Amino acid sequence: VAGFTQEVALISFLYMVWRLARQLPLVHEEGAYDRGRWIWDVQRWLHLPSELSMERWLERHETLAHWTVTYYATVHVPSLLLFLLWLWVRHRDQYPRWRNALAITTGFCLFLRFIRVAPPRLLPELGFVDLPAELGRDIYGPLGTGASDQFAAMPSIHVAWAAIVCFGIFTSTRSRWRWIGPIHLALTFWAVMATANHWWLDGIVAVALVGLSLWIDDVVRAWAARRGPERDDARLSEGGRKRRAPA
Repeated sequence: VAGFTQEVALISFLYMVWRLARQLPLVHEEGAYDRGRWIWDVQRWLHLPSELSMERWLERHETLAHWTVTYYATVHVPSLLLFLLWLWVRHRDQYPRWRNALAITTGFCLFLRFIRVAPPRLLPELGFVDLPAELGRDIYGPLGTGASDQFAAMPSIHVAWAAIVCFGIFTSTRSRWRWIGPIHLALTFWAVMATANHWWLDGIVAVALVGLSLWIDDVVRAWAARRGPERDDARLSEGGRKRRAPA
């Protein structure tokens, strides 16, 4: 019980830090629009799928659009918490690795948010619209007044957390239900792109950060595993010298 309470407190603290940090600054937009246009040009050069085509298709299917906006706005946090709880209950040996990956990835995302990037929906000259707002589901409100920083498109925290859920589920169990993870990641990619809240590169960078975070965790664990025997040997050696020392 004590361990579970400690983990709940830790995750709650990390979530609180994320909630507070993503609101500051709210209105600073230096270079954000130019970076958004640059990403648009790079993606066209790379021949990545067009967020604009996805959004225009979704606009023609209102019911699906409402469901997509709902998925974007409400699923990312509950799915992550359920994943962590599932790991704790069913695969506790895997829990520390994915908790650490979550903390490191979220830290990277919070740091990179200070590189201001406008999301597609704030670039109407490219043809984008704020689809949630047009559906009466204005998630963020006017610039500088909403609950979240609107110029922190890069990287996508939605995709980062969905990638952690995806890879965590898929590598922790052999059950056929593990495909829930990849499905959730695919739906998250769809939801953030088709609603014009993120660029493809926002999601790609987010997945790369998850991979980097897992690598960092592996390196630290390997270093700690090597240091453990070295410390034990040092203590034994010191104890032997003390016993041999003359009175």
